[in-house]
Amino acid sequence: MSVTETRLVRESAPNVYHRWTEIGGHRLFYREAGDISAPSVVLLHGAPASSHMYRTLIPLLAAKYHVVAPDYLGFGNSDSPTVTDFDYTFDSITNLTSRLLDEIGVTEFAMYVQDYGAPVGWRLALARPEAVTAIISQNGNAYEDGFGAIFWDDLWKYSASPNDETEAPLRSALTEASIRDQYVTGTRDIELVSPDAWQNDYANLQRPGNRDVALALFRNYVTNRVLYPAVHEYFRTTQVPALIVWGENDPIFVPAGARAFLEDLPDAELHLVDAGHFALESDLAQIAPLILDFLERTLKDTP
Repeated sequence: MSVTETRLVRESAPNVYHRWTEIGGHRLFYREAGDISAPSVVLLHGAPASSHMYRTLIPLLAAKYHVVAPDYLGFGNSDSPTVTDFDYTFDSITNLTSRLLDEIGVTEFAMYVQDYGAPVGWRLALARPEAVTAIISQNGNAYEDGFGAIFWDDLWKYSASPNDETEAPLRSALTEASIRDQYVTGTRDIELVSPDAWQNDYANLQRPGNRDVALALFRNYVTNRVLYPAVHEYFRTTQVPALIVWGENDPIFVPAGARAFLEDLPDAELHLVDAGHFALESDLAQIAPLILDFLERTLKDTP
């Protein structure tokens, strides 16, 4: 590559910054890119993932938007206190995430939610509906129809009666082989999925106490179902612009959950993609243009 070509690459590729800030006595990590005066897009990750899952999407969005991708407490590069030192619930990790956004000055934003990103995002929206300019849900569930029995039956049993017997299937979901399955199941070509993705998630689970953190959030997941009626009312009341782009081969959050959004958001845009749970890993080339087009049309009047 010539000197001129190198300079052009540097000028065209936005810098992605890797930052920490202290909130409530805990160091929280986030990735940030783009012009801070541009409309903000917040990327909320799934489990057992982190902001690492957005590493390839961030530069594409940052050419036009201010992008923030936090790691929740207990995930990725954020601090991970043990369950005896912090009460891990979806309410508590949302609270810290909200305070992080306040700390860095993000008061209005579009949000991309996936897996655990959905219950975090729904809580942010319910607390401050005026702050959310648009929603992109990629296998981010909000409906009973979205739960695939193959995974959720075990989780409901565990949350209703936590004991060694009901815990065993959930602990097995935290092995490297099971995490790999979350990435490759339903993917039409597994060679499109980087092993770095599941290896990074598995490595984070090796931190002392992190499996107990995962189990605590499994037990708490039932609180998200209880929240759904309020979420649906938020959708109906605000008619927030929404793009639903869903890996249709996902056995965890099944396509019926994607279609259900249209019950409350009839103008939402729905795209089913021939992919699995972590669809960005295999289908970024298909999904990114959908996101960019949606944001261009939706945020065009945003100051």
